[in-house]
Amino acid sequence: MAARKKRATARPTRAKTSASTRPKPSAPTRAKTGVKSGTKASAKAGAKKRVTTPPVAKQKASPVTRTVRRAAPPAAAPPVASADTPPAPTRAARRSPFDPSKLDRTVIALPLVEQFREQAGAAPRGRTKGIVATAAAAHKHAVVIDLNLDFREGREKARLQVIDDIVAIVKDGPHFSDDERNAYRARLTRLSPLQYVAAKLTEDEIIRVVRRDVDQADNEWSRRRIYRVWPDFEVSACLTKSTMTVKADAARIAFNARGRDIVWAVMDSGVDGAHPHFKTHKNLELREPIKHDTFVDEDDSDPLVDDFGHGTHVAGIIAGCMLATAPVPAAPATTRKKAKDAGPLKVYSAHGVREEESEERKVEIKEVREIAGVAPECKIVSMKVLDSSGNGTTTAIIRALQRVNEINQQGRRLLIHGVNLSLGYDFDPEWFACGQSPLCVEVDRLVRSGVVVVVAAGNSGYGFQQTSFTGVKAAGLSLTINDPGNADGAITVGSTHREMPHLYGASFFSSKGPTGDGRNKPDLLAPGEKIVSCAAGQKKEAMLGQPRSVSSPAAVKAEQVQYIEDSGTSMAAPHVSGAIAAFLSVRREFQGQPERVKKLFLDNATDLNRDRYFQGRGLVDLMRTIQSV
Repeated sequence: MAARKKRATARPTRAKTSASTRPKPSAPTRAKTGVKSGTKASAKAGAKKRVTTPPVAKQKASPVTRTVRRAAPPAAAPPVASADTPPAPTRAARRSPFDPSKLDRTVIALPLVEQFREQAGAAPRGRTKGIVATAAAAHKHAVVIDLNLDFREGREKARLQVIDDIVAIVKDGPHFSDDERNAYRARLTRLSPLQYVAAKLTEDEIIRVVRRDVDQADNEWSRRRIYRVWPDFEVSACLTKSTMTVKADAARIAFNARGRDIVWAVMDSGVDGAHPHFKTHKNLELREPIKHDTFVDEDDSDPLVDDFGHGTHVAGIIAGCMLATAPVPAAPATTRKKAKDAGPLKVYSAHGVREEESEERKVEIKEVREIAGVAPECKIVSMKVLDSSGNGTTTAIIRALQRVNEINQQGRRLLIHGVNLSLGYDFDPEWFACGQSPLCVEVDRLVRSGVVVVVAAGNSGYGFQQTSFTGVKAAGLSLTINDPGNADGAITVGSTHREMPHLYGASFFSSKGPTGDGRNKPDLLAPGEKIVSCAAGQKKEAMLGQPRSVSSPAAVKAEQVQYIEDSGTSMAAPHVSGAIAAFLSVRREFQGQPERVKKLFLDNATDLNRDRYFQGRGLVDLMRTIQSV
């Protein structure tokens, strides 16, 4: 004992203190480490004679105890580690190296604990502090309660018992009727998947639910119903998944395949030159002798005005980009929102939001952080061949094709690398031999001059047929490829699902082959269902004045509509145009060789295991095509 006192005197900063004066470490936040914080030290210190020491320097928290709480009474037992109220780790503890033996085992997951701290720390100083603190306490956190699969009575029993606990806590009090409790219980049951319980609870309610589970289990794991409580993380919707389906996003990252220095003509209803989607990369700014042109017999026809709205949507799939931090359309170009203040981009869709017992469709609003074309930096040449009603003539298209040939000096100087034709008409073999109509001949001529021509297959792949047994019935129709998709040199594109092409195959409306003379068409499939792109003209006006949703009756305003969803092979073709533009920007030796480009894309398409007259060679795959060279 004398020797121990001598050491204590010689090294005063490491002397033992009594349990009444020594700070008590808290329970470990990373339990299941085999350490009982401070138990032996407290017992020994209480039995020793008190030693007078100089002030002890502030101790660093150990990697296990994490933090220091108030002093405990002399004979107090060590506190039991509380899974539902883990203490905040100190700065020193946060910097400690990763130790896989000390993984967090708290019931309330740390991301949710961080949400609690953020809510509590949001209260400002001053008169409003109490108000904000009250609001933080009442804040509902969306949580997912992960059930204990080792619960002795089974998963479903655990699920129902946890739901009962939530109902008892949230709907506690005489002011709640039995009907309200039953309705709340039914809602929780309906919204909760098999292994989870989903709810919106305050911090206090979450802690009470966990404590109730801990108390009833009496420290027996097989009686615990809750394994972990997670935040129900907000998932940002990713609507431009069609670019992922053709692997354009991967090609941009791996090869910087962005369509730079490639020029693509869009022969359609015009392109809205004021749309912010084309501002970031200046997609519509062209160098002489290339210029936008109109071939429509209308007064005041401007190729950069799109009254119909179809051409702008098509062009936005090929090229352009807009971020949530892009310049505000109504403000000067130098005005830019800060990232933290920028709201998400809004996509308007009227495809299927409909009130019950009503034919009236509602506009559905979805939010994204970025919308980009397949080849964001590709230049777009607007060649207007459709009027404000979406109608045109084959002669207008032929004139536009010939203009491209003139600009390229009949192939001697390639300035326009490709053409997109998301238009056509039903082919009738009584008029021309298949693939030999004037429009198809002109397409093949332009291809031979070195220009890639991508054409929509058409939307006539579904109709009605009559048999002697069943009469008239709806059915998929073969031999329905539209002109100029019958042109042999064109890349004819059918439609598939934007996210799950392997599951759904070719779209029901997509025109199907073979051609009238037995050639295999379509050549490729690309996403064409509910495709997000730019809104303009009548497509934009169709969203105006309509209720936003069933729950929000406010009408949509013109300045709000920048992007919409649309479907058809007209949307599938520009995916292939954009993919080829991106390919040519990194594999420049293939510029001016459309036959080789077509072969590469067909050879490297993804087989969807469908009939060849439905899918052609399969789904376009930009990444694989680039890697094949």
